[in-house]
Formats: sequence, C-alpha cells, structure tokens
Amino acid sequence: MKLEIKNSMISPAIKLLYDLKLKGKQSRHRTKFIKQLQGKMKELHTQELDLIKEYAGDDGDGGPKKREDGSFAIRPEDESAFRKEQDELFEEPFVIDGGDNYVTLETVKDIVLEYDEEVSGDTAVAYDYLCEAFENMKD
Repeated sequence: MKLEIKNSMISPAIKLLYDLKLKGKQSRHRTKFIKQLQGKMKELHTQELDLIKEYAGDDGDGGPKKREDGSFAIRPEDESAFRKEQDELFEEPFVIDGGDNYVTLETVKDIVLEYDEEVSGDTAVAYDYLCEAFENMKD
C-alpha cells in the first residue's frame, strides 16, 4: 500500500488533520501521520534552501545571499530557471509506504473519508485533495 501526496499539499494536509477533534486510536494515528508529514516538510525546507543557494549564492555563513530588502539575491537571468526547479520540487510526490504504516494509513484514510463536517476555503481544497489521495492509494 502506498499513499502519494504532492509536496505542495503537505502543509495544508497537516493543518487540516491537526484541527480535527479525535480521540483514542484515531488521534494517535493522526499524530503519527502528521509527524511523518512534518519530517518531510523539514526535508523540503532544506532542499528549497539548497536550491536558493544554488541560484543566489552562499552568504558565507551557510545561508543564501540576500538583498538589502531581505529577499534572496537570485540573479535576474536565473529567475525563470529557479522558479521552474522550485515548482518541480513542490510538484514531486511524497510517498508513504504501507508496511509498518499500514494501520496508520488505514486509520487516517477512514478519518478523512468518513469526515462529516463543513469545510470551506483552503481547508476544503486540502480535504478534497486528501480524499482523492486516499481513494487512489495503491496496493
């Protein structure tokens, strides 16, 4: 069993799941699932910073160079290439395999697909995305 979530949808998924009122087994597995997503968010942050440094240069302290206004000093001629690579990074899927995660994935799938409260705005987008991701989960 494999669940795929686009990197760009990890943060909205965390927020949606974090705000659900759950008890017992559901709460435990939701928390375990969120921790996996948070781990991937940290990895993504590092990858994005490395990408920024590649296009802006290193400031000598391990961070990317910045302009006086605080924005990253990405060279204008490289802006398009940087945006393309950044978009590709956030479109990549994060894959969570079953195995030890089988019960967690099944529990969170049930939580999401059986959720029966009103949602709107960004929460509705995240909810729809997670529903589709769990419905399309591969065995």
